[in-house]
Amino acid sequence: MTNAILLDERDNVATCTTPATKGDTIKILGGREISCVEDIPIWHKVALRKISCGEKVFKYGEIIGEASRDIVAGGWVSHENIFSVPRDYSSEMI
Repeated sequence: MTNAILLDERDNVATCTTPATKGDTIKILGGREISCVEDIPIWHKVALRKISCGEKVFKYGEIIGEASRDIVAGGWVSHENIFSVPRDYSSEMI
């Protein structure tokens, strides 16, 4: 059973396609697995490794925010522990 998808190999989060309960093994499309350390709702993100406070959070191979505190591997990544950061998209399109 696959219950999370990884959208890009650069991502440090995966998206849960089913609810995950603390203690579950989350199986990620492509064969990876991670232990869930807290309850994560369906369609929310799980940290694939420790993400340190101030570190960029990647989904779709793009920066979706920055960690506002340390997030442990297997932890829920949400608006409670990441925030949006301004980007200069025009310089990124070169």
